[in-house]
Amino acid sequence: MLELLPSTYLTFGAGAIGAFLLGISKSGVKGIAVLVVTLFVFVFDAKSSTGILMPLLIFGDIFAIIYYKKHTNWKYVYRLMPWMFIGVIIGTYGGNKLDENAFKTGMALLVLITTLMLFYWEKRPLKKVPDHWWFSSSMGALAGFTTMIGNLAGAVTNIYFLAMRLPKNIFIGTSAYVFFIINLFKMPFHVWVWKTISTDSILTSLQFIPFLGLGLYVGVRIVKKMKELNYRKLILILTAIGAIILFFR
Repeated sequence: MLELLPSTYLTFGAGAIGAFLLGISKSGVKGIAVLVVTLFVFVFDAKSSTGILMPLLIFGDIFAIIYYKKHTNWKYVYRLMPWMFIGVIIGTYGGNKLDENAFKTGMALLVLITTLMLFYWEKRPLKKVPDHWWFSSSMGALAGFTTMIGNLAGAVTNIYFLAMRLPKNIFIGTSAYVFFIINLFKMPFHVWVWKTISTDSILTSLQFIPFLGLGLYVGVRIVKKMKELNYRKLILILTAIGAIILFFR
């Protein structure tokens, strides 16, 4: 048996549920990334789980960019990507020196505060979206950093795209390309710097592909039936719940 394979039905079940939820997330139901990451950390240790998740993330990204390819606003992709690249590099070489508990607490507080601001904006819409360069650059760098450290950039990009008031399908299609590009960019760092991706880890990832596929199917059906306003509220609620979970990880 491979060293990284789950040793019990309980841990395998947790990984399978995590892959299923990842599929739902990648098909458009954003905000549950913290649950996915938490379940994989439960099955594997924290650092190994980041490498095992990578092939699953990219598989989900490929599905998303194919399914939502007509709904991408490239303006926001171009605005975020350079800053996300910088954030990934900082996270790769400097992130391991951070105290993990302090990082999780700070991240949770940031996400919660910003999510509460978005709730307020939903009730009292701003006359102009916060479309300044500093907002895109700071959110992009933070997203790149958090995606390298713990695959937690979803909360940050959710906040950014909601603040930009992107319609449901544009939101999903744009974020799909952002994460496809950034996850490909992360791969070499996982292979050669962190050494969290290997033949064994890839074989472990492959066990969970069927559950990911099922999640993608279920997620697409959920998104189709969801109205625009309800979709925005759901993403806000799930993002806030994810931030709260971070406190107890």
